[in-house]
Amino acid sequence: MLLTSGRVKRKNATPTQKTNQTKASVVDQLEEALQARDFSKATTMLEFYKTTNQPVGDLSINPWLAYSAFHMNDVGKALDVYKELLSLENCDPMHHIHMGCCHFVNGSYKEAEECALKGPNCSLQTRLMFHIAQKLYDEDKLLIYHQKLKDTVEDQLSLAAVHYYRGHFQEAIDVYKRILLETREYVALNVYVAMCYYKMDYYDVSLEVLNVYLQTHSNSATAINLKACNHYRLYNGKAAEGELRVLIDLQRSTYNVENDIVKHNLVVFRNGDDALQALLPLLNVVPEARLNLVIYQLRHDQFEEAYELIKDLEPVSSPEYILKGVVNALIGQKLESEEHLKLTREYFNLIGTAQSECDTIPGRQCMASYFFLHRDFPNVLLYLRSIKPYFLNDDTFLYLYGIACAGTGNFAEAEESLTAVRSEKVKAEFSYTSWLMRSHIMNKHAKRAWDIYLKMETSAESFNILQPMANDCYKVCAFYYAAKAFDVLERLDNAPEYIEGKKGACIGVFQQVFANQEPVDSLFDVVKMLESSVQQHASEPQIAQQFESILKVIKDWLKESKVRRK
Repeated sequence: MLLTSGRVKRKNATPTQKTNQTKASVVDQLEEALQARDFSKATTMLEFYKTTNQPVGDLSINPWLAYSAFHMNDVGKALDVYKELLSLENCDPMHHIHMGCCHFVNGSYKEAEECALKGPNCSLQTRLMFHIAQKLYDEDKLLIYHQKLKDTVEDQLSLAAVHYYRGHFQEAIDVYKRILLETREYVALNVYVAMCYYKMDYYDVSLEVLNVYLQTHSNSATAINLKACNHYRLYNGKAAEGELRVLIDLQRSTYNVENDIVKHNLVVFRNGDDALQALLPLLNVVPEARLNLVIYQLRHDQFEEAYELIKDLEPVSSPEYILKGVVNALIGQKLESEEHLKLTREYFNLIGTAQSECDTIPGRQCMASYFFLHRDFPNVLLYLRSIKPYFLNDDTFLYLYGIACAGTGNFAEAEESLTAVRSEKVKAEFSYTSWLMRSHIMNKHAKRAWDIYLKMETSAESFNILQPMANDCYKVCAFYYAAKAFDVLERLDNAPEYIEGKKGACIGVFQQVFANQEPVDSLFDVVKMLESSVQQHASEPQIAQQFESILKVIKDWLKESKVRRK
């Protein structure tokens, strides 16, 4: 959602006029455009004078054309101009480094390195090589060029940028604040500080710092976008989109990259609307587009597509590790792949134990997920309870919290949490149904579990849920519903354990009716079940005889007691 860029110049803004002349010279107009960061105007002017072979004062057109094209994000044009410059005799060798900067922006880091090394040893080369090492994850070279950095503003800003990209946000803030103390006019550094606080989830602090810059630069695309992102985190997508409208109004005079960010962020603020159409073209333009497209695909159960999109991503930031962990968990469970699940556990444990994340909500979610995959439910609860106040109405949290409670034997809290789920998608999951039924049964609410079963369509899932239900009911002495469950199981699968379970449950109902712990009507239902078993096992005399014996005892008692169905 964030990308740095320059300020936007309003198209109808009144240009600064020189007081001592009515018409500014070409050089003055060019300087004015560059000072205002209106690189589109500067590029247009320079291209015109270049194609018409007209001079621009004493300036060399091509270097400034490449500079302007680079800063308006037309890297292709900048590369063409630098190639033209380097084809000339006695060209400035610094253009090799400038060309390396273009390749770096394009993501062509190897080409950027080759160009940079052709240029002279200088601070710009050091900074470029420092950033290339970071992008290529070359820790040895990163250390080498880190040691070459000097105590200049430019070098220190590069250091802060690498801290930022490595997730060391507090270290980046320290650098920016030190520079601000020494040089107050670098007010734009407040935006960089605000971005760090945003990444640290201090959204209110980020807004406070950001407003320092917006007071004097109200048309900054980066600042407006960051403000919208803070509003999204603090409030909702509608509030964020309202802030982004300011930037949308400036869109006609902004840079292409900023237009792309507007498209990307509108998708995020609108909860994924038009994600496929808007995000696919931005995968190599906006870094977070890939992650948000993966999130969209996960929400629409497109797990394989999400995996293909993220499998080659080398995670660096916490969101990348978390998202890659989630995707591998889903694929691992679907394919029963221990390899994918092992990766998931490693990613979750890495983030959950990281010093920068261990006390954050995502960090604790990661640790809960890590222990969940190990079925260590006491530790799952330890982490989930610490963040429960933030997810009281979150269906996914309620679902997982309920399972964890049930896994530790706390069925009362499990039943409360699971019944609070409202999402039909969650309720349709087999595991949700089975855990909810078990919680009902363990809390002496076996009828609720049976009612859930009756609403299920006849399928393999409904059969698979009957066996644990029958056993759980038997375990808690809910013999009537155990008998009903074993009765269905016996008719579907004439297995010995179902026959024995049904006999035991029927005898249990009889004992409870005799002790006035169960309504007598339940015993009449048991009589029908036993009669059904006698008929079903007519070809198996020994089994039929066992059911007949139980049936005779119950019928004799009913006759002697003179009880009737109510």
